Amino acid sequence: MNLPETRFKDRPVVYVRAHEDAQLLDRKEFCQGWEVTESNGLLNAQQTIGAQKFNVGLIHLERYGKQDVRDVEQFLNEYRSIEWVAITSNDCLKQKHVCKLIRNACYDYFTLPLNQHGFHRLHATLGHAYGMAALDLDEFEPDYDDYEMVGASPSMLKLFDSIRKIASVDAAVLVAGESGTGKELIARAIHERSGRSEGPFVAVNCGAIPDTLINSELFGHEKGAFTGAHQLKIGQIEAATGGTLFLDEIGDLPLEQQVNMLRFLQEQVIQRVGSNEAIPVDVRVLAATHVDLDKAVAEGHFREDLLYRLNVLHISTPALRDREGDIELMARYFFERFRGDGGKRLRGFSQSALQALEQHDWPGNVRELINRIRRAIVMCEGRLINPEDLGLNTMQIAVPSRVMSLEDARIEAEKRAIEMAMRFSKQNMTQAAKSLGVSRVTLYRLMEKHHLQ
Repeated sequence: MNLPETRFKDRPVVYVRAHEDAQLLDRKEFCQGWEVTESNGLLNAQQTIGAQKFNVGLIHLERYGKQDVRDVEQFLNEYRSIEWVAITSNDCLKQKHVCKLIRNACYDYFTLPLNQHGFHRLHATLGHAYGMAALDLDEFEPDYDDYEMVGASPSMLKLFDSIRKIASVDAAVLVAGESGTGKELIARAIHERSGRSEGPFVAVNCGAIPDTLINSELFGHEKGAFTGAHQLKIGQIEAATGGTLFLDEIGDLPLEQQVNMLRFLQEQVIQRVGSNEAIPVDVRVLAATHVDLDKAVAEGHFREDLLYRLNVLHISTPALRDREGDIELMARYFFERFRGDGGKRLRGFSQSALQALEQHDWPGNVRELINRIRRAIVMCEGRLINPEDLGLNTMQIAVPSRVMSLEDARIEAEKRAIEMAMRFSKQNMTQAAKSLGVSRVTLYRLMEKHHLQ
């Protein structure tokens, strides 16, 4: 499996063999994409860990008696900030004290010997463990306070980098992406890193305000401007002076109101309803939409000149299904955050639950993931969350809203099969082509046919 270098390059992992004669892992397979530091014995491991920082480690468990297990348990407890993955044998797993140690102190475990598929899984697990440890150490985004800004995939690391760059420039930003991908969180992150961080952050949902009240809500009104205007009202734009104005779902702003928004963006002045006075305002505008604004412009639903004013800088939020490796990472993170809502016996996810999470398309993105996990934590009656607790039945067949032709059904099934193969192969073209029973050339052609990246 060709692991993306941008994701795993220079990631350190400590490999601890408690017995010097323990079976060595295949270094060529194991070291791919990782900076491995080997250590023979717990004492040497303590010195190694003391000299270098590690987020993740492998602990090689073989030939352990009860006293050996106590020593390892003490060692692992001493370095609890490291996410440990155990390597052991089937014979070793027959000892209850070893099983208890793994269950209580390790992120995951693997049994020897490891074949090529086993090494693929080991690399993926190490990556997830590394991400979980880094969340505790705030390595990915040290200033993100909201729990939804979680991710270690290439698309999210690229997003974090874009936020840092855009935050330093005082220009309008358009954040585009599906519902539930965290567009407001991105806007807040930009504000918190900008020169306006000491000023207010004012969020307005343009799609939630009745048409008759939009002008008053955004620009304010004078006392007596209309029936019911019993006092002066400061609008949301004016309230954001010195800070950031976030216009969520800007694509839902009625066409007749877009003229006033364009004038404000061009001249940086507003007029309250019922007044002719031009009031200067100093705000940075961030806007977000799940609507294709280029298409809306073509259809006459959105002003092209307003789009140019809003889209000076652009950020696209990745859909959850496109965030390679993040679904399990986020699921475990949210589980740890909300596990207090469930029973004390609850320990995590079953393998079938993790598989169901990976197979789901996540139309509601991160918002849906959080909701399903919180519900599962409350409803789960066992020690491990199952697909049923998440409301995900892998065997369930969705009922189509219309009857498809055989040709449409064939095309849809072909596209779905390719998407699933690419997801399970972690975007490895060779592996995906092999699982589909076609050549790489054919797979490229089919992906182009279905407009898949």
